[in-house]
Amino acid sequence: MKAFKHLTVIFLTLLLTACGNDIEAQKKSFSVVTNAQNGTISIDKTLEITLKNPKNLEVTSVSYELDGKKLEAKQPLSEFKLGEHNLKTTVNFDGETAIINQTIALLSDVAPKFLTVEVINTFPHDNTSFTQGLEFNNGVLYESTGQRGESKIRKLDYKTGDVIAETAIPDAFFGEGITVLNNTVYHLTWLGKKGFTYDATTLEKKGSFNYGQSKEGWGFANDGTKLYKSDGTSLIWTLNADTLVEEDHIQVCTTKGKIGRLNEIEWVNGKIYSNIWEKNGIAIINPKNGAVEAVIDCTFLTKQIPNFSINENCLNGIAYNPDTKTFFLTGKRWDKLFEVKIVEN
Repeated sequence: MKAFKHLTVIFLTLLLTACGNDIEAQKKSFSVVTNAQNGTISIDKTLEITLKNPKNLEVTSVSYELDGKKLEAKQPLSEFKLGEHNLKTTVNFDGETAIINQTIALLSDVAPKFLTVEVINTFPHDNTSFTQGLEFNNGVLYESTGQRGESKIRKLDYKTGDVIAETAIPDAFFGEGITVLNNTVYHLTWLGKKGFTYDATTLEKKGSFNYGQSKEGWGFANDGTKLYKSDGTSLIWTLNADTLVEEDHIQVCTTKGKIGRLNEIEWVNGKIYSNIWEKNGIAIINPKNGAVEAVIDCTFLTKQIPNFSINENCLNGIAYNPDTKTFFLTGKRWDKLFEVKIVEN
């Protein structure tokens, strides 16, 4: 009797295993085909999704989602942000559910314009400053610098380069970008996953905050309400200025693909301007969807810097002065601060 029971258990186990394997095979038989070429599609197109069912299984329902947002089988993409998204297909059949995930990259539909700079004035700049952040507030130029043991936040008279006030950053941290909002200086550090706040008048430290999903701190900016943070990738994060929580992000793309190593950033008239590490250009970005609308060639400036190098002493520092309606550009350990206008190439 015991032997019979033992054989029965083995038989049932084998039967259940066979059934389970058959169900898994049925789930894997489904596939999804789209009109995205090599996984990429422009946002001016309509995404067309087709479920392939080679075993002709009886499907009771099928649904599509892009990062959790429901899609139609033919979905216009103009309202979506650019970058990589997860396309999730859920298929219900015979009381079972199959889920298919794949990555779709949405790219810009407009090629960026090419611009350049026209120099209006050239001012002295401290060539020991490893510039990481640059921003005007109430007519005063704020600058943050990097390197451990050298990092600092400064208030400057931009015409003379004289230091009005200065605060050193603890040696354990590598200073990065800054932005000034509501009399508070918000300051990033590189790999420490921590930022600091300072009184904008005295530069006395007020507090600190931790990063969320972003792994590093690079550039900082604000639109008068929210903060924007680059982390050295193609992402720009939106932070709540009160809680300093990362609430959303965009991925910066052109018509060809994503743009990485976004560095110092500045908010100007509804657009984000961003240095790109080891490049002599500045990208002008649509903050709503991440599209690069223009690229500013700054090679002319780099040729006037004696110690310029594409990696170490590179272009890095964008400040817009609303009083003069001009841009101020510099770089890491540059001896000059350029006041420029952006013009057609």
